[in-house]
Amino acid sequence: MRQQSLFSELASPQRPGPSSSMTGLNSSQLEAVTTTQGSVLVIAGAGSGKTRTLVHRMAYLVEQGVAPDSILLLTFTRKAAQEMLSRAALLMDGSCGGVMGGTFHGMANLLLRRFGRYTGYPANFTILDRSDSEGIINLLKSSLGLSGGGRRFPSKRVIINMISGAVNKNIDFSDYLEERYFHLVEFSADINSIREHYGNFKRDHALMDYDDLLVNFRDLLRDHPEARTEISDRFHYVMVDEYQDTNRIQAEIVALVSSSHKNVMVVGDDAQSIYSFRGADFKNIMDFPDLFPGTRIVRLEENYRSAQPILEATNAIISQAAEKYAKTLFSNIPGADKPSLFRARDEQEQARYVVDKIETFQGEGVPLAEMAVLFRSGFHSYKLELELANHQIPFEKRGGMKLTESAHVKDVICYLRIISNPADHLSWNRILLQIDKVGPKTAEKMLAAIRGAETPLQALDGYKGGKVWQPGLDRLVKALHGLARLERPGAQLEQVLDYYRPIFERIYQDDYPSRSRDLDQLGELLAGYDNLQDFIDDTALDPPQEAALQNPDADRLILSTVHSAKGLEWNKVFVLNLVEGKFPSGQAQLPEEREEERRLLYVAATRAREHLFFIAPRLTAGPDRMPQTAMVSEFISALAPELLAGPARRQPLPPWPETPASTASMAGKPPSASVDIAECTTGRPVRHSFFGEGKVIKVTLPKTVEVFFPRHGLKKLHLDYAKLEVL
Repeated sequence: MRQQSLFSELASPQRPGPSSSMTGLNSSQLEAVTTTQGSVLVIAGAGSGKTRTLVHRMAYLVEQGVAPDSILLLTFTRKAAQEMLSRAALLMDGSCGGVMGGTFHGMANLLLRRFGRYTGYPANFTILDRSDSEGIINLLKSSLGLSGGGRRFPSKRVIINMISGAVNKNIDFSDYLEERYFHLVEFSADINSIREHYGNFKRDHALMDYDDLLVNFRDLLRDHPEARTEISDRFHYVMVDEYQDTNRIQAEIVALVSSSHKNVMVVGDDAQSIYSFRGADFKNIMDFPDLFPGTRIVRLEENYRSAQPILEATNAIISQAAEKYAKTLFSNIPGADKPSLFRARDEQEQARYVVDKIETFQGEGVPLAEMAVLFRSGFHSYKLELELANHQIPFEKRGGMKLTESAHVKDVICYLRIISNPADHLSWNRILLQIDKVGPKTAEKMLAAIRGAETPLQALDGYKGGKVWQPGLDRLVKALHGLARLERPGAQLEQVLDYYRPIFERIYQDDYPSRSRDLDQLGELLAGYDNLQDFIDDTALDPPQEAALQNPDADRLILSTVHSAKGLEWNKVFVLNLVEGKFPSGQAQLPEEREEERRLLYVAATRAREHLFFIAPRLTAGPDRMPQTAMVSEFISALAPELLAGPARRQPLPPWPETPASTASMAGKPPSASVDIAECTTGRPVRHSFFGEGKVIKVTLPKTVEVFFPRHGLKKLHLDYAKLEVL
């Protein structure tokens, strides 16, 4: 029997109507789904069904006769890609199974291995995670003599932040160092030397970090027309999810991959661009129509998540944005409760208020997992965590270490990595140092022998070690020979664990029983793989979180930073510390930084389905840890009173027990709203409410100054926002 067309019914009003797979698509979603030629920008408001739109567009393309393997879907998480691909396959009875989908890094990894002849890298290169990179930096610092005692030289973490930041911002390294790390400019020559040696080390040992995957993939497409043409012709339809989160390199990749046909649809929301600290560039989504002339813009404005009173407040929050795609979210979900604003006396009362509300909702039958408390920074929840513990309310704080970032799991993965890439000397170094009585100098000598041999095992078979550690080396060599005879990943892991467990119990003797469950979970993860390289790549590109592997069905309250909450939703949402200096952050001083803080609040507010609670303490701890008056966040105080429920926003401050310290903290002349630029001459001492006292280093007209604060370093401030006081 001929398969019924999914979409032909729409073009013929005489027929019974659209197929069931199209039920529920609104007119804007349908426009995005059926516009297949040329460039399309879908501005998808929060909760407006962007995933459904992408899924149906894949199905529509396949139904129209497009080969599934000529469709490319790029996302920011592997989970998102898998979900969309599986949903599209269900719509088309499995016909979408051949669609290529994954993350930018995952696709770069796949194609760089396939087109390695252009890049100079072997197909079996190893991907470094963050701690691997920091380990290499440490080795280089030592070998270059830059880690001696008494030097104020930057740490490995800071150096990697510099290198990665410049790449993701697409900024010259020297310029980035001068702009963001002014206080370390005296070390610029040494830092640049480390950066160059780091690049050479990776190339010499067939290693790539996350940034290299994107840069090398971009360079492959840009510099090698044959490869670019082959890849662009292969993927004739390109779709990108969460385009507002792309950095400049990813935007270039999208343009290059679609260069031969321009059939590219990107979906995103400018109002949810909140990852500039990772290199995401808000300008990418704003400039997309300029990059692709003739772009068709489709707006998805019907929200399927939140009640209308919540949307009225969120629309008002984002309507004040300086640069945006105009849109007004609306909903048909009933709901009479407006978002509420509670002005707590202090952060302790804020915590009690949240706990009281949560216990009330629990009494009404609302599961804890359907409630979330969101905050700007992780430390903002500390008082709440104590209050929750006192009331025995279980909670999960989002974020934290990934399973594969823990030291003992990384130990095990290193054995698997050298099976895949024997030239991975970073992993060799870690393994050799696990031999009892072997130190860095001895490990380096063994590494030198490995480099000079045809195979590592050949070098180690006849290596004459020291009397105290030769037995440990012999045991390692025997285990590696056994590994070489195995092909199944599960069997390889069992062999590694048999060898590693005595080492594990020696190294982590204080807490190895609690760490053991992680090794068991590693076995469960590996059981789903037939190919060891796929497992190694996945643990590097998209490491699983330990919490997700334990008990995902447990009923726990969610505590989360707003950044970690993006893409999620709950029935009841509380947003903490909505006061100046906390949300927006006191670190956000330039106009573009303040705008991102506005978008961050918009993301937080649009997580709520039924009830939204804004909380703003009247007193908070200042930089000196003494209580100080807190002003309601400008994003909240600017809202029309009728949009919010709760007490009036301007009430007398509740009495605070006066002490000489607290009186002094709140006394004195308040800084003016805007200091005249003429007063901020170079060298002039100034005071900032968050950073304290500093000195003007540079003045940039019309209203920007650079100030060095002893406790916080160099900060670029806009006088309309910084509220500086000239001393």
